[in-house]
Amino acid sequence: MQEPLLGAEGPDYDTFPEKSSASPSPGERTRAGAPRNKRVFLATFAAVLGNFSFGYALVYTSPVIPALELSLDPDLRLTKTQASWFGSIFTLGAAAGGLSAMVLNDLLGRKLSIMFSAVPSAAGYALMAGAHSFWMLLLGRTLTGFAGGLTAACIPVYVSEIAPPGVRGALGATPQLMAVFGSLSLYALGLLLPWRWLAVAGEGPVLVMTVLLSFMPNSPRFLLSRGRDAEALRSLAWLRGADTDIRWEFSQIQDNVQRQSTRVSWAEARSPHVYRPILIAVLMRFLQQLTGITPILVYLQPIFESTAVLLPPKDDAAIVGAVRLFSVLIAALTMDLAGRKVLLFVSATIMFAANLTLGLYVHFSPKPLAPNSTVGMESVPLGGTEQPLATPTSYLTLVPLVATMLFIMGYAMGWGPITWLLMSEILPLKARGVASGLCVLVSWLTAFALTKSFLLVVNAFGLQVPFFFFAAICLANLLFTGCCVPETKGRSLEQIESFFRTGRRSFLH
Repeated sequence: MQEPLLGAEGPDYDTFPEKSSASPSPGERTRAGAPRNKRVFLATFAAVLGNFSFGYALVYTSPVIPALELSLDPDLRLTKTQASWFGSIFTLGAAAGGLSAMVLNDLLGRKLSIMFSAVPSAAGYALMAGAHSFWMLLLGRTLTGFAGGLTAACIPVYVSEIAPPGVRGALGATPQLMAVFGSLSLYALGLLLPWRWLAVAGEGPVLVMTVLLSFMPNSPRFLLSRGRDAEALRSLAWLRGADTDIRWEFSQIQDNVQRQSTRVSWAEARSPHVYRPILIAVLMRFLQQLTGITPILVYLQPIFESTAVLLPPKDDAAIVGAVRLFSVLIAALTMDLAGRKVLLFVSATIMFAANLTLGLYVHFSPKPLAPNSTVGMESVPLGGTEQPLATPTSYLTLVPLVATMLFIMGYAMGWGPITWLLMSEILPLKARGVASGLCVLVSWLTAFALTKSFLLVVNAFGLQVPFFFFAAICLANLLFTGCCVPETKGRSLEQIESFFRTGRRSFLH
């Protein structure tokens, strides 16, 4: 039997064995490189369709709020307060979904939890499609948010647990990639369909996800943690292919699961190798939201209307969606080459420059907004056009569009996909289900606070203030990345966990 990549040293792994000059065997190349069997890509695609639905639902309000503010039906016509709740209540639902994932992730398993999310998602879209009063819109938005929060906690864990180390970075970026593609699809369909049919169209990916996942295996790590060893072996063999020697990988996973066969206790939670990765993951999700991504996406079209860009706001939103998709593709292709930390540094730097540019543009605009007339954002309907920030006849008014494109590009290249990936990589196995739910809960509670307060801050202090705040957070993200975030490129989940257990600094380089 071949020597494992991780030599045993007592109870822990030797994470950094000396490299041999000899050529690796075919079995070693299979383990380290791309998988020979493509079924793992099919399983990943089936799971991340849930992220497509999440991205679609997240930005549903961008074209719908302006349409409902002009609705002829008085029961559906939104006031400024109702628009604020319609935009932000999704994040409360997502927080509840993250909370439920703390139980469902370990109770039902990763795959069944993802499939369960189809129930509230389908019900939510149906409510919004057939809405005849405001409460139906709110309930539908809450249910789709709940489904999004549940999948946000379960899908990254499922993908990281079925992916080989050589492509885990690329596959780990697919949840964010599909979420972005879902948002772009909503922006594109928003140019063609009325708001009710946008909700109907959201049912399609949910149905396809449920059907495909019913044929996919569960995570081998989850099955082993439940004592279903034979099923776990069949699952790993299906994912890796019949021509791949899985004995080495299976024994490593089995050994790690056996050492963590019990749930984490409060005494263990105080151990640095448990609380450090959890704290890093939670803080990353907290800082990710503080960059302003959620309120910018939720109110993207109204923001463009309030800054009076040269192009129609609907077109601007679709352009930004396309840029976001392109940027996540770049991240997926480079994550396993450049590494996680490099992309996080580049991402935060770009977001800082973009937010600072947006804030300065609004602040020094020839026609600054009066404190009591934040156009299109609060004191008039979000889709309003009275007294725009600048007359859309100069190419200078393209600055908000370009800056927003840069912000979305920066976010999608690093702090968007990598926070999801690192969450699933660094969390200890015995606490992975609960801790991933905690990360999502913190993330979406922060998103709700930002989304709900965004309009209030804009109305009281002007549109530039939130962007200056987001720019300051991006600087904090640079410091946090340099001080606290480990580099996980090319490491197995067992190696990553061994690092936090042994504290070897060489792992960070």
